[in-house]
Amino acid sequence: MAKPVVALVGRPNVGKSTLFNRLTGERLAVVDDIPGTTRDRLHAEADWLGVDFVVVDTGGIDPIKVKSGVGRKPLSIGSAEFISEIRFQAEAAIREADAILFLVDVENGITPADQEVADILRRFQVERDGVPFPPVLLVVNKCDSQARRDQALEFYEMGFEELHALSALHGSGSGDMLDALIAAFQAQPNLLEDETEDESVKIAIVGKPNVGKSSLLNRLLGEERAIVSPIPGTTRDAVDSYLEFENVPITLIDTAGIRRRGKVEPGVEKYSVIRSFKAIDRADVALLLIDATTSITAQDTHIAGFIIEAWKSVVVVVNKWDAIEKDTHTIEVYKKEIGQALNFMDYVPMMFISALTGQRVNQVIPMALKVQKERLVKLSTSQVNKILRKSQDQHAAPSKHGKQLKIYYGTQVRSEPPTFLLYVNDPKLVHFTYKRFLKNRFREAYGYLGTPIRLIFKARGD
Repeated sequence: MAKPVVALVGRPNVGKSTLFNRLTGERLAVVDDIPGTTRDRLHAEADWLGVDFVVVDTGGIDPIKVKSGVGRKPLSIGSAEFISEIRFQAEAAIREADAILFLVDVENGITPADQEVADILRRFQVERDGVPFPPVLLVVNKCDSQARRDQALEFYEMGFEELHALSALHGSGSGDMLDALIAAFQAQPNLLEDETEDESVKIAIVGKPNVGKSSLLNRLLGEERAIVSPIPGTTRDAVDSYLEFENVPITLIDTAGIRRRGKVEPGVEKYSVIRSFKAIDRADVALLLIDATTSITAQDTHIAGFIIEAWKSVVVVVNKWDAIEKDTHTIEVYKKEIGQALNFMDYVPMMFISALTGQRVNQVIPMALKVQKERLVKLSTSQVNKILRKSQDQHAAPSKHGKQLKIYYGTQVRSEPPTFLLYVNDPKLVHFTYKRFLKNRFREAYGYLGTPIRLIFKARGD
C-alpha cells in the first residue's frame, strides 16, 4: 500500500516543526522560537488508526519581505534572504502532497502572510470529481486554553471548511485533527488500496548527483529513455523503465541524486530527495553508484546507510572506470578503500564499469538478479538450527554478570530480507559482536550475497 504524503505548510513560527515532532514521535526537526529556523524539508513516517503516512515539514512561507514590527518576530540571521527559496520548496511539497495541514497561530490572529499562504494553497489546488485537491485542513495552533480555542473560530474567515484548534506542544486537539486527516485520505479513490501485484524485480539506481545514473539506465535499456546531462541534479523524479532479461521481468528505477542536507539546492531538488528515498523503499535491489574519479565520499556512505536501514539488497557499482589511469594494482586499491568505508556492508559485491563506454555494463543486471535470488532463500527450521549448533560449538555464546547466553532454537520467519527468530534465555545477553558472528555463519552456509540478514532474539516463553 502506498503511503500518503502530508505537507505541513504555513508562515514562519506557527509551530510546524513542533507539530512534525508531535506526529512522528521524534525530535527530528530543529525547534526554535525565531522564525525561519526550518529551511530544509524533513520527512518521516507517522501512523494513526492503523494508517501509515509520510509527514513533510517545510520551511515557513513568507511571501512579504518582513521587517521587525509590531506582533512580528525578526527572521533568524541569514534567513531573510531565503524567503523566496523557502516558499519555492514549500510549493514543491504542496504539488506532491495528498493532504495539506495549513498551520496558523492563534496568538497573532489572521496576518497578511497567512492570507497570502492561503492564496498559494488555493492556486495549487485542482478539481477532482468536483472536490478541491489536495484537501487542506486549517490547523490553528497554540490553542492551549478554552479562551484560545474560542478565539480560533475567527479563522473561519479564511474560507476553509476544515478548522482544527490544537496545541502542537501539548498535543491537545491533535486526535480530532488526525481523525479528519485519515478521513481525507479515505475520500481519495485508490489512495489507501493495496497496489496491483507486480512480480517484476525492482532495481533502483541510486547515488549522489552526477555519478552517471541516467547514463547507466540508458545503457541497460539500450535506448535513450532518460535525459543524460553532465549537470548534477538533472533527473528530478524517480523514473520507472521496464525490460525483460532472460524471461525475468525487471523494473528499473532511476532516481534523482541524493545530497547531504546542507548541499541540497532549494526548490524541486529538495523534494526529489524524498522521492529517491521512496524509490529505495519500493526496490528489491539497489545499485549504489560511486564515481571512480572521486572515489568514495561521506555522502556515498550516507546513502549506503539508508539502503541498509531500509533492509534492501545492494550492489556497489563503481562507474567512470574508463577515466582512471590503471596499473595491475589499481582495482585492488579501490576495493580496499571502498571496502573500508563500507565496512558495515562487507557482504556486498563490487563492480567496476563505464556507463559511457559500456565496459562490463552487461554484467550489472545478472549480478542484481543473483543478489535478488539469494535475498529470497528460505531455510528450513532444521537447517537454521544446524547452523546455530555449529556456531555455538565454534564460539561459545557470551556471558554477562556470570550469566551465559543460551540459544534454544531458531526459525526463519520471512525472506526479503531473510529474517530469523531466535529463542534465547535473555535477549539482553546478545552482544552485537556475537550477532555479527552468527550472521557470518549464515552467510558461510548459504551466501546471501549483497543482502542484509535480520536476527530477532526473543526470550523463550514471551
